[in-house]
Amino acid sequence: MTNARKLSNFLTDIVEADLARGTNGQKVVTRFPPEPNGFLHIGHAKSILLNFGLAAQYSGKTNLRFDDTNPTTEDTLFVESIEKDVQWLGCDWGSHLHFASDSFEKMFECGLRLVRDAKAYVDSQPVEAIREQRGSFERPGVDSPFRTRSIEENVSLFQKMREGVLPDGAAVLRAKIDMAHPNVIMRDPLLYRIRHAHHHRTLDRWCIYPMYDFAHPLEDGFEGITHSICTLEFESNRELYDWVLDNLGPWNPRPRQYEFARLALGYTVMSKRKLLQLVNEKRVSGWDDPRMPTIAGMRRRGVTPEALRDFADLIGVAKNNSLVDIGKFEFAIRGDLERRAPRALAVLNPLKVRLTNWPQGKVEELNLPWWPGEPARGGTRRVPFGGELLIEREDFAQTAPKGWKRLALGGETRLMGAYVIRCHDVLRDASGEIAELLCTYDADSAGGNPKDSRKIPGTLHWVHEASSAPAEVRLYDRLFNVEQPDAEGDFLQHLNPHSLKKLGSARLEPALRDAAVGTHFQFVRQGYFFTDPVDSSPGAPVFNRTLGLRDTWLKPAEAVEERKMETAAPEQKLKLPKKDAAGVLAELESRSPALAACFRRYQKELGLKPDEAELLVSDEHLSAYFDSALAVHGNAGAVAKWLSNELLGLLGGSPLASSRLSAEDFGRFVALVDADLLTPTAGKALLADLVANGGDPQARMHALKLERVDNPGALDAALERVFEVHAAEVARYLAGEKKLLGVLVGAVMKETQGAADAGSVRKALAARLG
Repeated sequence: MTNARKLSNFLTDIVEADLARGTNGQKVVTRFPPEPNGFLHIGHAKSILLNFGLAAQYSGKTNLRFDDTNPTTEDTLFVESIEKDVQWLGCDWGSHLHFASDSFEKMFECGLRLVRDAKAYVDSQPVEAIREQRGSFERPGVDSPFRTRSIEENVSLFQKMREGVLPDGAAVLRAKIDMAHPNVIMRDPLLYRIRHAHHHRTLDRWCIYPMYDFAHPLEDGFEGITHSICTLEFESNRELYDWVLDNLGPWNPRPRQYEFARLALGYTVMSKRKLLQLVNEKRVSGWDDPRMPTIAGMRRRGVTPEALRDFADLIGVAKNNSLVDIGKFEFAIRGDLERRAPRALAVLNPLKVRLTNWPQGKVEELNLPWWPGEPARGGTRRVPFGGELLIEREDFAQTAPKGWKRLALGGETRLMGAYVIRCHDVLRDASGEIAELLCTYDADSAGGNPKDSRKIPGTLHWVHEASSAPAEVRLYDRLFNVEQPDAEGDFLQHLNPHSLKKLGSARLEPALRDAAVGTHFQFVRQGYFFTDPVDSSPGAPVFNRTLGLRDTWLKPAEAVEERKMETAAPEQKLKLPKKDAAGVLAELESRSPALAACFRRYQKELGLKPDEAELLVSDEHLSAYFDSALAVHGNAGAVAKWLSNELLGLLGGSPLASSRLSAEDFGRFVALVDADLLTPTAGKALLADLVANGGDPQARMHALKLERVDNPGALDAALERVFEVHAAEVARYLAGEKKLLGVLVGAVMKETQGAADAGSVRKALAARLG
């Protein structure tokens, strides 16, 4: 990976601990595993930079792997676009390119091995019936009537599935695990399904395809992945990931899955299904529409790989889901373009200016620097100036309002790099609209002229009408007009009708007539623009606005702060300013004195850290929820920890009101954990159930059998059952496969539904196994 930066997060801590222990032969092998069923988006960019950056930091390697296990949605077009996007981000997979379809035969053999080991069976029920039989958090699943099929019959049926004898939906291969497992995913999950469809690589050679949860761990094992980094929605799937690897090993190295928070960005949707809907319904011009959050769309809009890396550094790698303010992304883009975009003159909505005292026919060539603040940096260009000019229509007011610093009838302004002009009359067209301004220029006001001593408050950009270049300019803005368009209801109702404005009358200074495709400019006073790589042609450029000079969506107070940040020195723009406790308190005092009082109380009286207190006062509903929970259970640190680290993560950005867990019941839940009636694992399982279903925490704990198992009798009984069910693994452990101790610990934890203490289980197992 080019320009690799040193990462520091909980994943680097894991890798460094593994390296210190000599785990995996001190190798670091990661992978980026996209499904080729759409274009990559900004969330994928974060994952790409994380996986490639992590491996590069520790002299490892990263595989690019296509999980092409669903032929009905995949296409070579998507494969090619993904490869282009990864390379554009500066990431190089070298010779380490893999496809799931390359391993279909090996995966089938793994499925056959599970069948022969009586760990998988063919189920002939419809998928709807299987889904219903799996139960829910409240009720255990129901065994399939085909769960007791003989090994011989299952082998025969699985072979027939492969041979194409059975139609779609007639049968599936399921793992035989536990239909009463507290993790619903582990209730005999599907491993293979029949799908008579043409595959973009294997053509028609296969009619059965592995499920993602079966293929993914196997691919990691086949490729020697050491650290399999997924987003948080796969946390519950980790048990199945481990089950597949533990029952189909041995593996060297043995992959391990770790989860981080996926990117949720304001004013954006990340669902591939929804992005596909936008494309198919022609709400956008395609996957590379500059309004789309796809990498292709951002590239066409003028966002650079460096800006994406700056953004990834800015938001870091988190363990809990949260909504990222899109202002942070736009801040990273502006900081990058400020350093790379030369300044140019462009008038987007022209109004003619005639200088009545300018010598007729005269055209003066002004020598203007591309970088006005750094004139020695990028040279100069010749810009024509004459008696007929164009300025922005909105830069003129016939009657100037208070504080107006632009041109008004009877007033003066300076033209950038040129002269001071005064407007003395206006001409109107037949409809009464202003068509032309009649002005005079001050010949002694040219920049640098010692005779020019006046301080003119305003400076306007302009172009010379006759020599200016016509161009199509596209003003892109956010695609949605609410921060969370898919939080509820139809996300399409939140489309921003003003997300694209096409300006056909824009005029540019002559130097931009032949601007190369893919060139960045800052149009002075307008924003950052990029020569469209698709629709531009020689002599007829099309410019896309990447971003305005400041965030026009901010509240007034925020906009002031944004303007302050824009005037900072370039080297200060890489990081957003971090407020200290005093800064947070000052902001709260102006916004909500009640929340400011809470902020002080949380720190001084309850002893919370400033960042914990800041999170709790970020929203008045959140603060009220915390206070209500605290009234039930007074351990502020524990309530704050479970609220910020677990509950908000489960909600995934949804409001607290969407949870069925009241604040009072949340306090009772934390009290159960503090009373040591639940292990942390069981606590997380109970909290997830309460968020989804509500109810009294203690009653739900008993109903789900999550209460901590500490008495020796209960633990011995669980050990006996595990030794009986996992006799083969016990025998292999006693024969020398010591790594199976972890498998057996997991089996006991599942037998007790996570209610046993893992340390006690490990000690009891070690004693029993000698």
